[in-house]
Amino acid sequence: MKHSKTWAKRKMMVYLLLFLALCLFSLVSARLAPHDAELVDLLAAKHPPDAEYPMGTDGLGRCILSRILAGAYSSIFASLLIVVLSMFIGCTIGMVSGYAGGIADEILMRVVDIFLAFPGIVLSIAVAGMLGPGLKNGIFALAATGWTQYARLTRSYVLSIRQENYVKAEILNGQSSGSILLRHVFPNAIRPVVVTGTLHLSSAMLSISGLSFLGLGSSTAEWGSMLSEGRSLMQQCPWVVLYPALAIFMVTILFNLFGDSVRDALDPKETMKL
Repeated sequence: MKHSKTWAKRKMMVYLLLFLALCLFSLVSARLAPHDAELVDLLAAKHPPDAEYPMGTDGLGRCILSRILAGAYSSIFASLLIVVLSMFIGCTIGMVSGYAGGIADEILMRVVDIFLAFPGIVLSIAVAGMLGPGLKNGIFALAATGWTQYARLTRSYVLSIRQENYVKAEILNGQSSGSILLRHVFPNAIRPVVVTGTLHLSSAMLSISGLSFLGLGSSTAEWGSMLSEGRSLMQQCPWVVLYPALAIFMVTILFNLFGDSVRDALDPKETMKL
């Protein structure tokens, strides 16, 4: 058992380094682009991959490789921001609901139930449609509809932690609710939430790419919007959609592997024993 946990932590560190390397790469990837990602050159339109354009060009003559590199930042960090915002909203509501109990718990959980009554992606499309196209609006729409699972998870752990003897002792000592939440409840409840968040990175990537594909996300060089722009050329110039799709696929796989490694190393079932 000890050997397996050690191996799980080592695996997590390897994927964590790969994850951080990907994030750092996305920060500078636009500077590595061989061409201007938004430069329209109709004379080079639908150019197949060669030495000058390693991944070919799209229908407007824009370099596919340059657009993938330029879009890495928005695609990857949009996914991270969606998860972070969803976790923040969900954790805050879950902690208040679980610790306060009573009527506050009832009201907040009924709000969660209302959100859960709608398919997440459909609700996100509706919110993004009302806000209008744009990467920021897409991130907000997905975060505003994706917090519910974090709220339920946090609440369940807070309800259990609230019954622990050390929490009851702090209450008897006259400690404020805010102090107890920050010093005892939050550190013990956040661990499984972080594990869940890493597992949801890949779905966040696919969701923001899906909104961009529908025209509700970024209109610039973003992987989902590249797929949308190139779908009419799929049979003529398959490289227009092949390479953006491969970029999404590879990053999603890395996110999945990273999330699985975090789950194996930080098993939420062990959290309550700490």
